[in-house]
Amino acid sequence: MTEPASTGAQTGTALDAHVHVWDLAVRPQPWTEGLTTLQRSFSLDDVAPDLRAAGQHGVVLVHTVASAAETREMLALAAAQPLVAGVVGWVDLSRPDAAEQLEAARSGPGGTALAGIRHQLQEEPDPGWLARPQVRAGLRAVAAAGLAYDLVISPGQLPLVTETVSALPEVRFVLDHAGKPPIASGDLSAWTAHLRALAARPNVAVKLSGLVTEADWGTWTAWQLRPVMEYVLEQFGPQRTMFGSDWPVCLLAASYAEVAAAAAPVLDGLTPAEREAVRGGTARAWYRLGPRSGQR
Repeated sequence: MTEPASTGAQTGTALDAHVHVWDLAVRPQPWTEGLTTLQRSFSLDDVAPDLRAAGQHGVVLVHTVASAAETREMLALAAAQPLVAGVVGWVDLSRPDAAEQLEAARSGPGGTALAGIRHQLQEEPDPGWLARPQVRAGLRAVAAAGLAYDLVISPGQLPLVTETVSALPEVRFVLDHAGKPPIASGDLSAWTAHLRALAARPNVAVKLSGLVTEADWGTWTAWQLRPVMEYVLEQFGPQRTMFGSDWPVCLLAASYAEVAAAAAPVLDGLTPAEREAVRGGTARAWYRLGPRSGQR
């Protein structure tokens, strides 16, 4: 695998590695059906006060729908907003022109902010999508472009993810939401075993994100999340773990401040260097995010 850049000079500011924005006047979000809290538009202006209160100095914007147009819009936003450190967009990796799609995305406004690609694997009808030869060729194109690939999955997909990560050591992968541990059910045995197997592969990092929505939305506690976060850190280490809020999806179960507060006791148990890695250094290294002019 090609190693991510050193965390050296780029770890000075904290970074939320998983934020979404959308404008319903521009593009529907059909996945929010039945989720009243999310059935409105969300902008960077909406989350900026929470980011400041949590000491965050930047965000990685992550795609929501399979749309090249949405990716272009996020990149244009990155060009206009120094707060956006990077974008995880979407291209159709099942097509033979994946490399050309990536080049097209990078040639537009804000294209240099493209840091990764993602597909909604948790919603993909084909359970073997990641194993398709053309998709694997698309993943190699992602790696050749110097980008990472985010994995948003259901827990049962972890074995296929591990096989894919093992088969493509040249690709930098990022596991979103810690592989969605079934916290609400209380049975984490399969998840812990599969996550341990995945963590043994050096070309995958993980996000401490999306955990509040995997717990019971009405009754979750920080103590319930803590052993999950500690297990993730134990398996991946701080240099392969990054904090993300999953805002505004987290609002289904918790405010931004509550998500940050739930992670605080775990992060407080790390050394300053380890804490800095999880709060920004790992994301900046893994996504190869350079400093952006005007960033604050």
